Parts: sequence; C-alpha cells; structure tokens
Amino acid sequence: MRPVIGIDFGTTNSVVAALRPDGGVEVLRHDAAEVFRSVLCFWADAVRGPTRHAAGPAAIEAYLEDPLGSRLIMSMKSYLAQRSFSETRILGRPWGLEALVALFLRELLAPFGTALAGARIVVGRPVRFAGEQADDGFGEARLRAAFAAAGMPDVEVALEPAAAGHRFAQALDRLATVLVGDFGGGTSDFSLLRFDPGPPRRVTPLGHAGVGIAGDAFDYRIIDRVVSPLLGKGGSYSVMGKPLPIPPGWYTSFARWHRLSLMRAPRTLRDILEVARTAEHPERLRRLVRLIEDEAGYALYRAVSGVKAALSGAETAVLRFRHEDFSIGQDIRRADFETWIAPDLARMGAAVDAALADAGLAPSQVDRVFLTGGTSLVPAVRALFEARFGAGRIIGGGEFVSVAEGLALMGAAPG
Repeated sequence: MRPVIGIDFGTTNSVVAALRPDGGVEVLRHDAAEVFRSVLCFWADAVRGPTRHAAGPAAIEAYLEDPLGSRLIMSMKSYLAQRSFSETRILGRPWGLEALVALFLRELLAPFGTALAGARIVVGRPVRFAGEQADDGFGEARLRAAFAAAGMPDVEVALEPAAAGHRFAQALDRLATVLVGDFGGGTSDFSLLRFDPGPPRRVTPLGHAGVGIAGDAFDYRIIDRVVSPLLGKGGSYSVMGKPLPIPPGWYTSFARWHRLSLMRAPRTLRDILEVARTAEHPERLRRLVRLIEDEAGYALYRAVSGVKAALSGAETAVLRFRHEDFSIGQDIRRADFETWIAPDLARMGAAVDAALADAGLAPSQVDRVFLTGGTSLVPAVRALFEARFGAGRIIGGGEFVSVAEGLALMGAAPG
C-alpha cells in the first residue's frame, strides 16, 4: 500500500500523522512532541548572514531571547482567505503569504523526509476560513500554492471535521449518523457524516457548515474586557478642547494576536503617542505603545490563553501579567467569561444549526456527537451541544491530533 501522510496545518498548532502498514495511524513527533507551534521567527545575524529564521518551539525560543531584534509571525492560516493580505515586510524584505507558509511547512516536515518519500499527502482545510470577508475558494487555492512552493504540488485537500470524523469512526461497530465539531484556533467547523462500519467501511458526507471564529476569539474577549481598558480603551482625548473617544480600532488589532505585529508600523505608534498628549489617562496609551514596541504581546497572549484554559476546570482563575511598570493580577470568573463569549457561542450554535439544515436532519436523528480541538474543552462550548443533543450522545478525544490522524485514514482509500 502506498504510504499516506496526513498534515493538519493549524492556526495555532500543526500535526503530522502517518498511516501504518497495519492500517493504524501514528503521529510523527518533533522531539517527542505531537504538536508543532505554527509560528516563524526572523532575526538579523551579522555573523551568519543578514537574516535567519526558525519555526515552531525554536522560533518561540529565538523570539524570547531577543524580542526587540526579531519578528514573530503567528496565525498565518488566518490570512489565507483574505484577499487584502498579500505580503508583509520582514527585516526589509517582502514576503508573500504563500512563501511564509511554505517556509513553515518545510521546517515542519524536515524530520520526516523518509516517510514523505512517495507518499500520498492529504491536508486539511476548514469548512469556512477565518475572517469576516473570507473567500473560501481563494483560501484553498493559496493553501495548495503554499504546499506546492514547499515541494508538494499534488496534495489532496479534505475538510478538517470530516477527517476528525474518520478518526472517531474507527471505534464505531454499527451504522451511525455522527456530528463532528472541530474547534481550532481560528475556525469552528461542523460536519454530519453517515458511517457504515462495513465491510467495506463507508463514509457518506451529509452536510457541512462552519464559522471563522474559535479559540482566538475567546482570547480576544478576555483581552478586550480585562487588558485593553488598562491601556486606554474607552477613554477620551481632546482636539481643540472637544473630547473625542480614543480610536477603538487600535484595541481591536491589539487584542488579536495575528494582527498585533501590524501595529508596529511607525505611523500607528506616532498616532497613539499624539493622542496620548491630550488623553484623559496618557500613561495608559504610553504603556500600550511600550507593549507593542517591546514585542511583549506573545507573553501577554500566553498568560491570557493560560487563564482561559484554567477556567475550563475552575470557577475562577487569575490573569497575571507584568511588563515593566504595567502589571495585571485580576480574578476572572467563569460566569463573566461566558457572558463575554456569548456572541461567539451564538454564532457557533447557528453554524451547528446550518450543518443540520444542510443535511436535512433534526438533532434527534444524530446518533453521536464527536467534539475535538482545544476549544471543545471550554464548558460553555460543551453546554451548547448538550442543549441540542443531550450529554449522553457527546464524546470528545484526540483534541489536538484527531484531524491529522483522520486525514491519514482518509488517504487509505485507493488513489
């Protein structure tokens, strides 16, 4: 049988899995780790050349060693379907998005050259790409172009929730209609699938839907509610004696980690400091500028993501962060967090309903619900499905590896 490799290129993490000769799957590991952070770091090196780069954990280490002298690139997948984003300048050199993704993919796959040789490669894509005006066809075309630029011109593309469903179906021993919810960093996707364990095993797609929000949106809510007001959000400044609101767009970008690097533009920083001159609380805006200039965003996002995870197991968690004279030590209640994310939960619920409508099914006709991805561990997300399907039909598992494993299983079919 031809080797099969499943590649889950994710907004936050990426995973590679291989189909074994016995029909099982295994995750290919980087230094014993199943997941590989989807980040790149660039920095200047006078000794070894004008620019060096690293990916994954090595990129984070390089960035933390010298945040001021480096550029951290995150959430590349979130831009794939955005026609407005074509390239960025990194240390004076223009980089197209496809080239950045291709560079990351080469680093991700570098240890697995033997397994990739002659393999059938199946890669995942969300049902709906991230972004308010996402062009899904354009996003898939750019994804394919990035893989081609990385030396893989003939990849097959499959929907990520369908892949997770294939992984889950390995445990099924009877005919079943399954709703799969796959929650990534940037997208939440839902597929309804009919599984017949056979033999032969058959999988029939029934309906799909998705929405370009997930875990990153929940992080945004915490930053927007807890952090941004300490940095000037909601305040005012004066123009010719007339009070005006501080531009809220700055905080929209600040609270979305894949857009923060764009705020380092000199013009943006000058504008913030100009507003600070007549602001009600100028020190808050100066702290905002300092956080941006000092590249302290990654440490902040790590703290926010940690408190979000803690709230999945506790009613209250403490957000702690410090950078120079700016510090936070604030209790966050799960009840408040769930109020903040209510609009995102409503959109997720609407996408679930759209998937059911696409399949022509009522909730009562779904036998099992399989939830995967880190955001599926948030109690309010699980409650959304319990309300529609009942707790007894819901199961989770493989939160970070099920899509890659399922992609490898999908490639087991002749082709």
